[in-house]
Amino acid sequence: MSSPTTTRPRSLPARVARLALATTLLVAGVLVGPTGAAQAAGPYERGPAPTTAILEASRGPFATASQSVSSLSVTGFGGGVIYYPTSTSEGTFGAVAISPGYTAAWSSISWLGPRIASHGFVVIGIETNTRLDQPDSRGRQLLAALDYLTQRSSVRSRIDSSRLAVAGHSMGGGGSLEAASSRPSLQAAVPLAPWNLDKSWSELRVPTLIIGGESDSVAPVATHSIPFYNSIPSSAEKAYLELNGASHFFPQTVNTPTARQMVAWLKRFVDDDTRYEQFLCPGPSGSQIQEYRNTCPSA
Repeated sequence: MSSPTTTRPRSLPARVARLALATTLLVAGVLVGPTGAAQAAGPYERGPAPTTAILEASRGPFATASQSVSSLSVTGFGGGVIYYPTSTSEGTFGAVAISPGYTAAWSSISWLGPRIASHGFVVIGIETNTRLDQPDSRGRQLLAALDYLTQRSSVRSRIDSSRLAVAGHSMGGGGSLEAASSRPSLQAAVPLAPWNLDKSWSELRVPTLIIGGESDSVAPVATHSIPFYNSIPSSAEKAYLELNGASHFFPQTVNTPTARQMVAWLKRFVDDDTRYEQFLCPGPSGSQIQEYRNTCPSA
């Protein structure tokens, strides 16, 4: 696992950019709300103002399509499926590569593809080179998939290559930590029930949301998700969501708390869309949530 050579903190530059934009629009008399305050939209906001109902619905506001990617047409990973918004009227989209877990195929978590894409992302769910690939290999494959998506795929013109993220389940989740460590220019990482023998991620600078299951016996949160979260520096944006009573395999069926928080995290950090901050701070609660910790990103 290589250490990052560059970091790209987003919060301060993003706030400065938003302030400059708001000032320009206010002076021009373009964007003034009902109270007279400037309400500048971020340049990467996509879709309507978010609500709990939108995030918890089975699909978001964008219609999507999909296409298969043959393993024979790519290098570095085993092919997969691309999901993308059919509309191009709002400009380009951020992109996310997602890996399945140990011995699993993309089909085991494929519900995440159209669900995330329908909120305004291009998603590639990958097949791994072998079902037994370890986290470091899965991390490299996630990055290879992003490179293919942005450089060679038929949907590359729909993607903003500066706004990319990774995610994965189990060893794929451990792989998403590896990918974020290797490529600090990524905008977000979302490990789901992550498994990795490396317990320290002090070098990580990519905004990372870790989701674990309280009853996980394969990658117990006490020896995986929680140490991973604790080792990420407090200077980096991070959050930890633990699902009440959930097993290691919670991502393999439709899971609304996972989808809701995952989409909100990606919108906040890949799209720099502060409209979604309300879902991160103070964060989710209720009978399905065992615990939630975060650093509360500042708008």
